[in-house]
Amino acid sequence: MMQTQRQSSDQQLQTLMQSGQISGSLSFNGTMTKEDEEMSKSALSTFRAKEEEIEKKKLEVKEKVQLQLGRIEEETKRLATIREELEALADPMKKEVASVRKKIDSVNKELKPLGQTCQKKEKEYKDALEAFNDKNKEKVQLIGRLMELVGESERLRMKKLEELSKSIETIR
Repeated sequence: MMQTQRQSSDQQLQTLMQSGQISGSLSFNGTMTKEDEEMSKSALSTFRAKEEEIEKKKLEVKEKVQLQLGRIEEETKRLATIREELEALADPMKKEVASVRKKIDSVNKELKPLGQTCQKKEKEYKDALEAFNDKNKEKVQLIGRLMELVGESERLRMKKLEELSKSIETIR
């Protein structure tokens, strides 16, 4: 490859020299003088040296690019490994969380009817307590009335007994 580029460079230089773009004096018979030849060789060797330098730089840059690509591939693999580890860490936690959430939902479903039953029983209890208190008040009133009646009955009987007792005393 290097030789092909040199040959191409030589041809380009010769074409430039022949077209007169590179200065040099040609003799009348179309041949070059020694001075022109040396100048041409010097220009050609300078040109070749520059081409070689460019090729060396090109290879250096290519190597650097390959090194960077290698590093990038290593970092990509490392990041992929880290991502896999993160996903592996998150996965068991997700399963546990999902399991606990399902249990909470299940308990909530069980709590709803129990709460309704509790409210119903509380209402029944309040109603029964109210009925009990009402009946208790009624009983207290009835006992009060009974005491009044018993008291009045005793008083009346005592009065009757006294009257009878007086009437017996008057008979004697």
